[in-house]
Amino acid sequence: MELFAFGVPVYRQRFREDGSSAAKERFYRLLRACCAYREGLREPFEGALECDESTFGGSRHGKRGWGAAGKVIVFGIIKRNGMVKASPIAAHNKVSVMGEIQAHTRPGSLYYTDDWQAYATLRMRGEHVVIRKEKGRPKGRDHINGIEGFWSYAKTWLAPFRGVPRKFFHLYLGEICFRFNHRHEDIEKQLIKLVKSVSIKQIDKTLVRIG
Repeated sequence: MELFAFGVPVYRQRFREDGSSAAKERFYRLLRACCAYREGLREPFEGALECDESTFGGSRHGKRGWGAAGKVIVFGIIKRNGMVKASPIAAHNKVSVMGEIQAHTRPGSLYYTDDWQAYATLRMRGEHVVIRKEKGRPKGRDHINGIEGFWSYAKTWLAPFRGVPRKFFHLYLGEICFRFNHRHEDIEKQLIKLVKSVSIKQIDKTLVRIG
């Protein structure tokens, strides 16, 4: 538990004699499933919210951008100066993005997004501030620095794992959201509290994501 809390990957524990790598991987997977399960129970956000999408995955030859092979597209919502929600989405399109917004935010919120046209109908759900950029920087005082900062946090946290199996990516993402949302607390104590409150039956459907 302590090594997981510190973010030490299993492959860096290969010379320890306190258990096999396979057993440690299973334990880590269960902890991540607990984190993902708990994050999935969070109430929809309201208030000032930043929304954005990003891709996760190593560099590959071939097509780049949103359709690049081996990449996972993730949609995220962060409450200004608060918590984050992030989930893999099936495609980089309006249907997927608006589905996440409808599921995880309350009508009447104030939405900050970039100028992607998929967000155009947000004005029907609440107030909508469009962030336009010039040379990579926001024009004016409005921004989505919060969610962009989370993307940097998430990718930095994943880097030491040297690649994540696609079928378990949602568990790593759930862990990262849990860590971010408890960033001002003792994460080991929060994890111990979490595993005492979640049963294996509750996380059974969370362990493997299909599609």
